[in-house]
Amino acid sequence: MTTAQAAGGSTGGSGEGSAGASADGRGPGAGGGPESAADLLARTRAAVDPRLRETVDSLPGQVRRIARYHFGWEQADGTPSTAPSGKALRPALVLAAAQALGGDPQHAERAAAAVELAHNFTLLHDDVIDEDPTRRNRPTAWTVFGIADAIVVGDAMCALSLQVLAQDPHPASAKASARLAACIIELCAGQQADCAFEQRAPQDVTIDECLTMAEAKTGALLGCACALGALYAGAGDEEVEAMDAFGREAGLAFQLIDDLIGIWGDPAHTGKPAGADLVAHKKSLPVVAAMASGSPAAAELAELYRGPAMDAGTVRRAADAVERAGGRDWAQSQAADRMARAVDHLSRAVPDLGAADELLALAEFVTRRTR
Repeated sequence: MTTAQAAGGSTGGSGEGSAGASADGRGPGAGGGPESAADLLARTRAAVDPRLRETVDSLPGQVRRIARYHFGWEQADGTPSTAPSGKALRPALVLAAAQALGGDPQHAERAAAAVELAHNFTLLHDDVIDEDPTRRNRPTAWTVFGIADAIVVGDAMCALSLQVLAQDPHPASAKASARLAACIIELCAGQQADCAFEQRAPQDVTIDECLTMAEAKTGALLGCACALGALYAGAGDEEVEAMDAFGREAGLAFQLIDDLIGIWGDPAHTGKPAGADLVAHKKSLPVVAAMASGSPAAAELAELYRGPAMDAGTVRRAADAVERAGGRDWAQSQAADRMARAVDHLSRAVPDLGAADELLALAEFVTRRTR
């Protein structure tokens, strides 16, 4: 795959009714990347899920039950469920990074499980903070079991992610544990910044502030996943840092696409109401970019954000204002640019990009997903 393919090509807007997620306006399934990424994600789930389930099942009583519900393995009453458990993107990055640097992905499965546990700790807490009623087309854990229990289970999952690495006999486990712990602190800083933005007028939040927050909140864990894969492959410091940088840039692209989906995503795909981020008055990257345009559409958007909760008609007006103010095109362009930067960092760790085809497939998936 070429750098241009991984970056997503051109930056034109997509048609009404789509998420606008593809950086070149094409939908999922365009080209060879998304299909191979889907296969890779399925293989990752098959490899990592047994370790993940074994680890989660070590939790005590009700904590275990809520965790199993959150992962989609059980219904609220404890009966088995086949609900989706998430994309497994982060554990896939761990295994693909290990593979790209000549390691055995099987040796990195515990690290992959640890990263997925850390990610799901953030999801449990994010759902509480954002008061999200659904995730993966089912009620969020806090709406079923209560806020306190959801927070406690998130705390337990965070501790469990570090315990998995600490107990791993692999020689890279100590460095991996320290790196994941530092990443979790950075994640918390990003979440705190995101919450702080909610107390400020939307036009007072800058694009640079938003990008810094997004790197901490989303990019850090994708970078950590790639770095852990490199560590488990026995890579040197320069390769590990280059892989971390690759993941961070891919993570920013991921967040940009996520923010586009939060406005234009199809509820049938996202499992959330149409324009969920607008309903929540979220200062996402496309919104902040639109506000910064100084256009009449930006002023209209600011007025809508100062108003009461949005109904369906107001959500459509706000989405249209974001688009007219350039927020949608800016986010798509940025996603393509960040992916190009990611591939540049990857080439420094793996000069023969043919050895990193799985990482490139995952990178393309990031820019072409719709949920």
